[in-house]
Amino acid sequence: MNTDSLLQWRSEFPILDKTTYLVSNSLGAMPRRVYDSLKDYADMWASRGVRAWGEGWWDLNVNVGNLVAGIIGAPLNTVSIHQNVSIAIGILLSCFDFGGERNKVVIEGGIFPSVYYVLRGMLPPHAELVIAPGYDGVQVDIQAIIDLIDEKTLLVPVSHVLFRSAYILDVHAIIEKAHRVGAMVIVDGYHATGIYPVDVQALNADFYLSGVLKWMCGGPGGVFLYARPDYLKTLQPKLTGWMAHQRPFDFEVDDIVFREDAFRFLNGTSAVPSLYAIQPGVEVIAQVGVENIRAKSMRQTRLLWELAEKAGFAINSPKNPEERGGTLTIDPGHAYEVSRELLARNIIVDYRPNAGIRISPHFYNTDDEIQFVVEQMQEILATGAWQKYAQARTFVT
Repeated sequence: MNTDSLLQWRSEFPILDKTTYLVSNSLGAMPRRVYDSLKDYADMWASRGVRAWGEGWWDLNVNVGNLVAGIIGAPLNTVSIHQNVSIAIGILLSCFDFGGERNKVVIEGGIFPSVYYVLRGMLPPHAELVIAPGYDGVQVDIQAIIDLIDEKTLLVPVSHVLFRSAYILDVHAIIEKAHRVGAMVIVDGYHATGIYPVDVQALNADFYLSGVLKWMCGGPGGVFLYARPDYLKTLQPKLTGWMAHQRPFDFEVDDIVFREDAFRFLNGTSAVPSLYAIQPGVEVIAQVGVENIRAKSMRQTRLLWELAEKAGFAINSPKNPEERGGTLTIDPGHAYEVSRELLARNIIVDYRPNAGIRISPHFYNTDDEIQFVVEQMQEILATGAWQKYAQARTFVT
């Protein structure tokens, strides 16, 4: 008898009928209700036309942000939705001029490359960008990050969970040190929210960036930015637009008068279709409960660890479940090629260089699927089925 009550949600996700879907760290499965949600968008546009802005579309961004706020412990009207992390962190960086002595930015070695590219592109030449030592491909040295944060530090962009290995950083300790010396922390929680409980107020986070694309099953175009309420009254982003103005429909060509809520970090017109698509996944995660999801995730990744270890596979994730997010990164040998054969067999995973195959069970996955993926990796290696992929690599991995 199956006692896993979370499996009742499997019927809500169509892709689970046809695949072994173990890649929610990259793109969460689409909830069935997205079909209806996008139809609601199309019906609204078709029947109401431009009137839709005054009948819900204008406020939709922050209203969807409020759905997210309930999951991450944020106050209402402090979360805005953006297309991607690059844009969101760009908005934050545009709030600072780095003109004084406090112009140091400290990052960790496991940073997601897109965030690094934006930092390199937007920081002025005189700003000091420092990468903390102590990243071994699996874990980072938290103390090394803390030691670099000093009175010259302005910002500390840091991952909550590493994208390659799923190592969970002690961001609370980093935030505490930063605040002691007057620095601010931008937490990138893309690989945390939806699989690991987050309370931005308990963390005393300055800013928390994440998205619904992965564990929150909300699809592309749903990055969210939490800003502590006091910053919503003081910071002035240069990357801005009319939605951030208190009087947007006065169409004034003059200094902007910023709103003092999540609208402050908006700019031009929101991508309304994605705001509709986001909602069913966020609502499901709220109903299931992240605490329940985390408990199952820890159990299933522990099972996956035991099976992979028994098979003799290298594991590039922390062994301690308390230090591990929802992903186990496994290198069975010929990892890229094995991952391609798994995909060909409708076992959906992904591959990252210098790491391995990322396998990420979610609340809708069964223990049998965990057993199955390990058995299939063993069979692919034993039969040489991986060899057909050895000569070339696909662009998307």
